[in-house]
Amino acid sequence: MPDDYSIYTARGGETWDKIAFDAWTEEALMHVLIAANPDLSHIVIFEGGEKVRIPVMDEPQNTESLPPWRKGE
Repeated sequence: MPDDYSIYTARGGETWDKIAFDAWTEEALMHVLIAANPDLSHIVIFEGGEKVRIPVMDEPQNTESLPPWRKGE
């Protein structure tokens, strides 16, 4: 788990996958957010105002395995 985080204030109606998409353009990484925020893991839909820790993640070095839409093509 990364040691570096940014703090995001959730808006009402947001979900883990939406926040993951906004942070990393990948909804499937919502498990990383949940693991970084065990005190918020019970939340399915945010009410708004919750402080969510967003781990800083490095971009993939090898983009050849990414689909064209992820490469920006």
